[in-house]
Amino acid sequence: MRTLLIIGPHTGLGAAVRAALDASHYRVIQHDECREEELRLTGASIDLCILDADLTTVEPIRDLQRLRRLLPHCPVILYASDSHRNWEEEAYLLGASHVLNKPVRGRLLNSLLDRLFAGTPKEEEKPAPAPRARMEETRAAETPLMPARMLQLLRNSSSILCHSLDAESLLREFLLVLREILGLNRAAIFLRASPRAPGTTEAAGASQRLTSACALGLAPGVLEHFELSLEAGIAGYLYRSGRVLRRESAEVERDPRMAREFDALGVRVAIPVLDRQSLVGVALLDERITGEPMSNDELALIFHLLEQLGLAIKNIWWHEQVSARHEMMFDILRNIKAGCIVIGHELNVLHANETARGFFPRANRPPEAFDFNDLPQVIGSKVFEVLKTGQPVVDYKYQPASAPNRHFQIGITPFRKQSAATPTAALVVVEDCTAADRLRQLEIETANLRLVQQMAERLAHEIGNAVVPIATHQQLLRERGADADFQASLAAAMEEGVKRVSRLVDQMRFLARDHVRRVESVPVKQLIEEAFREARAYHPSTTVLLQYEASGEPLSLTCDRQGLQHAFAEIILNALQASNASCQVQVRARTETDSSGSRWARIEVQDSGSGFSPEAADKAAEPFFTTRKVGLGLGLAVTSKIIQTHAGKMEIPPPRSGVPGLVRISLPLDIAAPGASAKTAAN
Repeated sequence: MRTLLIIGPHTGLGAAVRAALDASHYRVIQHDECREEELRLTGASIDLCILDADLTTVEPIRDLQRLRRLLPHCPVILYASDSHRNWEEEAYLLGASHVLNKPVRGRLLNSLLDRLFAGTPKEEEKPAPAPRARMEETRAAETPLMPARMLQLLRNSSSILCHSLDAESLLREFLLVLREILGLNRAAIFLRASPRAPGTTEAAGASQRLTSACALGLAPGVLEHFELSLEAGIAGYLYRSGRVLRRESAEVERDPRMAREFDALGVRVAIPVLDRQSLVGVALLDERITGEPMSNDELALIFHLLEQLGLAIKNIWWHEQVSARHEMMFDILRNIKAGCIVIGHELNVLHANETARGFFPRANRPPEAFDFNDLPQVIGSKVFEVLKTGQPVVDYKYQPASAPNRHFQIGITPFRKQSAATPTAALVVVEDCTAADRLRQLEIETANLRLVQQMAERLAHEIGNAVVPIATHQQLLRERGADADFQASLAAAMEEGVKRVSRLVDQMRFLARDHVRRVESVPVKQLIEEAFREARAYHPSTTVLLQYEASGEPLSLTCDRQGLQHAFAEIILNALQASNASCQVQVRARTETDSSGSRWARIEVQDSGSGFSPEAADKAAEPFFTTRKVGLGLGLAVTSKIIQTHAGKMEIPPPRSGVPGLVRISLPLDIAAPGASAKTAAN
C-alpha cells in the first residue's frame, strides 16, 4: 500500500483524491501545513506528496523548497486552481513531478501514479508471524545487556525530577545527563528573564536579553558578562526562525555577530528552547569529545527534549510567581489588624492569623493551634450556612456575652471553584469595632453639642431681635404711656415681635415632627394662595405679585394642610426676599408619571432675582445657612423636612448665570403620606 501526503488548508482536495483512488492500494493523509518535525520522523514512510497551492505568489515555491529539502527523494504533484507560467516553470525546476489544474480528474491521477511508481515495485506484505515466533525472534535479537542499559539510562534521566522547582539545578542536571549520553565537550543554556514578581520593576530592555542559566566546560568569568539578544546574533536568528543553527552554516558566515558569539563560547550548534508558543532560551552545544559532529537526527531529538525542558522552565516560573503572591498574601494576613480565618468544606481551619487567635482565645490552647470549635457558636453556624448555600454574610454584628462592651463586625465570603457546585472554603473576616464605635459615638455627641451651641446662639440672637423693640417701649411706657403715637408704636412693635417669635416656634415645631399628624385633601391652587398670604405677612414690600400656572385638570394633594402651607410659605418668602424691586413670584404646577407608573405633582417656585449662587444651591437646605444678615437660615431646611415627611423631595436645579432661582417640589398624588398618625381619623 502506498502512502500519499496532501499538504494544504482545504479538505476538499483530500476528499477528491480519496474518492478517485483505490483505498486498498493507497492510504491518503492530509496536513494543513508543512510540519518539519513530523516530516523528519515520518518522511521515510511517505511515497508521494501532493501540494495544494495556487501558483500566483512566491509562497507555494517556498513551501516546495522546504518540502524538497525534507523529502528529497519523494515525488511531488502540485494541484492549483490558478497558476502563472513563470511560477509553474520554477516549480518544475525545483523538482515537481507534475503541475495539475483543479478539479481532480480520477483517470489522469491514477495514470500518473502508475507511471511514477512503475520503477519502484510495491513491497510484498509478509504474513505476520505467530505470537510465539515473534517472542522468540525478539529474544534472539535483544542482547542480555539491553534491558539493564535502558534501565540505567532511565535512572539517570529520572534524577532531573528532583530539581523540578529550581530552573538552574534542573538545567545543570539535564546537561550532565546529556554529556554522559552524547559525550559533549562543553554546553551552555541561556534563558530569558523570568516574569517579574508582583511589586517589582523590570529593568529597561531586560525582556530582550538572555543570560547564562548554567554551563559545562566554560569558565564562569566568560559567562558573567556575556549576554545574547533577541534583536540580533544567535538568539535573534533562533527567535525569528525557530530552527537549529550550526557554526558552519551559510547564515553564520554572512553574520559577523553570530560568528563572534559562536567563537567566543567555543560551541558549534545553537538549538532553540521553546515552550510550544515562544522562545524561552537558547542551548549552545559543542561537538563530542572525540571531535565528531552530531547528526541531524540527534539534533532533532535534542530539540524535542529541550522543548519539554522549556515547558518545565515555564512551569517553574509560574510556580515562582504563585509562591511570591502566596508569600505576599501571607504577610498581609499576618500583619493585618482584622482577624482572618479560612475554613475548609469539612470545617477544618486552613489558616488563622494571630489577630483571629487573639479575638477568640481558649484556655490551655497552644499559641499556634486553632480549630473550628474555638469559634463562637453563632459565628460557626453562620460559616456552616455559607459553606452549604454559597451565600455570603455581610456586616454581621457580634457582641460576646463575656464582654458586652466589645463589638465585632463579621464578614463571611465563600470560595467556589468554577466546576464546584458548593463552596470549597470560606473566608471569615473579623473586625473589632469597639474603638471605632466609641469614636463614632463621640463624634456624634460632639456634632450634637456643636449643633446645640449654634442653635442656642441663633435662637438667642433671633429672640433678642424680636424683644429689643418691646423692651425699648417698655422703658418709655411710664413717661409716654398716654401718648397716642407711642401707643401705636408699641402695638406695632409687639405685633412684629410676636410674629417673629411665632414663626420661630412654628419652625422648631416642624423640625421636631417626624410624621404627618392630620391628612386631608387640599387643592394645590388654594394651598399656594394661602401660603403666599402667609409669606407676604413677613415681607415689608406692599407691591408683591403671585403668578400661578397649572397645566391640565386642577390638582389636589392628600397632605397635612398646615405643614405644606408653612413649607410653601417659606419657599415663597425666600423667593420674595431674593427678587428685585418688582417682587414677582411664579408658581407652576403640573402632573407627571414616572417609569413605575406613579403619579406625581411637580410644583416649581421661581423668583425674579439673579438666582442661587453655587454655594447657596448646595447648602440651601442645611440648617442655619443664610446669605442674609438677619434671620436664622431655617426656612428651606424646615421646608425640606416637611416635604420628606410627605414622601416627597425638594430640588434646587444647578444654577445658571442670569437665570432666576428655582425650587422644585415633587409630591405623590392621592396617596396618604407615610408616617401619618393612626389618630388622624379620630381627629
